[in-house]
Amino acid sequence: MIVNQIIGDSKNQIFANFGKRFFAWMMAPSTSKDDEIVSDRKRSLFANLQGEVLEIGLEIGANLPYYPKNIHWIGIEPNPHTHSSIQKQAEKLGLNIDLRIGNAEWLDAEDNSIDTVVSTLVLSSVPNIDYTLQAILRVLKPGGRFLFIEHVAAPPGSLLRQIQNIVSPISKVIGDGCHPNREIWIALGKAGFNSITYERFDAKLPIVSPDIIGVATK
Repeated sequence: MIVNQIIGDSKNQIFANFGKRFFAWMMAPSTSKDDEIVSDRKRSLFANLQGEVLEIGLEIGANLPYYPKNIHWIGIEPNPHTHSSIQKQAEKLGLNIDLRIGNAEWLDAEDNSIDTVVSTLVLSSVPNIDYTLQAILRVLKPGGRFLFIEHVAAPPGSLLRQIQNIVSPISKVIGDGCHPNREIWIALGKAGFNSITYERFDAKLPIVSPDIIGVATK
């Protein structure tokens, strides 16, 4: 039994690995499509980045083309099956990246050390969004910014919200933990940021819409 846990062939581990592999395969085309839709918003949101930048949940590295080359970039990505795609993307762009395996609830960075944390389409998938937001606040410098683009729950009572509620248990398994019905804006408001500004938009992707884009400042 102990051997099974170590080599990762327990039933739970096999199922979890399948979910991660499936998600990595599934996200390649969908992430590319989503990036086309929000590219202008990303250029605006990521303008004037400098210093220490930490991105969580990289998927296949879709944000890398938007980063200036003079920043110190750290990436935290828990799914090892996406790392090769991220590295290849960085090499094509001529970026020197510091890519680490980790999770968003425990960030491998010192307290008050990061100028900007970036999250795009991540907060719906973390196991505990409250812990994640506290981890982000911990590593940000005073006055540091958290930049986010996230898909959120549809309005209560809407047909889309009903669909999100129905598919959420399935999505959590094959979508690497995705909760399409998560009310992310509420969690942000309770986290303890000094200020939060965001706007809603619709990327018009099935199930994982509407969306929010914004900045939270420590």
